[in-house]
Amino acid sequence: MNTALLYDLLDVDPADGPAELLHRARGSRHLPHLVLSALAREDVRMGEPARAELRRARARADHYARLAHDLARSTGVRAIHGIPLAGYYPSGLLRPQASLDLVAPGEAALWQAVVRLVTDHPVETIDVTLLGDRPHHTAVTVRWPAEDPLLDPWYRVDLTTAALPGDHAGVPVRPYLVADDHVECLIALAEAHLHTPAGAEPDPLTLLDLSCLTRQPFEPAETAAVLAAYRLAPEAAALLDLAAPRLPLGTLAAVRTALTPELAPEHRRRTDAATTAPRPTPRHGTLLRRTVIRHTWDEARLLPAPGSTTLLLTPVADYLLGPADRTTALAALHAWDAVQ
Repeated sequence: MNTALLYDLLDVDPADGPAELLHRARGSRHLPHLVLSALAREDVRMGEPARAELRRARARADHYARLAHDLARSTGVRAIHGIPLAGYYPSGLLRPQASLDLVAPGEAALWQAVVRLVTDHPVETIDVTLLGDRPHHTAVTVRWPAEDPLLDPWYRVDLTTAALPGDHAGVPVRPYLVADDHVECLIALAEAHLHTPAGAEPDPLTLLDLSCLTRQPFEPAETAAVLAAYRLAPEAAALLDLAAPRLPLGTLAAVRTALTPELAPEHRRRTDAATTAPRPTPRHGTLLRRTVIRHTWDEARLLPAPGSTTLLLTPVADYLLGPADRTTALAALHAWDAVQ
């Protein structure tokens, strides 16, 4: 991977130079950091503002890596998608990370990690979503300001008890992700493509991620079988078909061939799923209040409230699920407080 590939993927004429390449990259919040690191590797001249932006971006990536390591050791959560993919990038080249993606082995581990984040960082927002019904999975996103909140993306950590959330239609939640590291990275890219509009071109970062996997030791038949087991054969095939005109697929070319027999069975499964009972939609929590950390809680609690309202009480904050006015929800919370 070099700047020539970046010029191609960002549709910039190399004759226009590195300033135009960086300008085009600023259409994405994080891609400029990758371009700056690529230019620095090739000793392209840059001033102090550019060097400072790159230093902050590297500090952000290092902080994510330390967080992932510390939380894995203390709570059992592990990084998926971004950090593992970054490990396949050439030395010195900074893979952009919009968020730190972590999967927890259970709800208790998820909330332990959230409590650690809230305790150790100036967290300003905590968003919660429940996936499925009974049993449900939990997804939490926490955010806090970057060193320069106006110029740099805020820190964001996404934690979930479901490694692969599916599309809430034909592809179900798959809680566990267990494969060789490079295969897991391909699975993560295919899962992300599941949420891309049909026919849409992959973003440049996805193509760069794929380019870093093309020399990995994929075993074609085994990899195709794993993708099929995770219900992602169509997305992996579509992604590789879109990438093929833009970059050499290397070992992934044989994977694409091996995927072909897996496509029709998966399409049939999705068609059959569409005729069964509809799957529950995600339930997003509306924040009612932050709370003193409830250190003794291992899990969140669902509390019925008047009407069709449900309250979600977590170790760090309380939320409203479903339609209800805030006054009614807070009154139900205060009534719960009174009996504790």
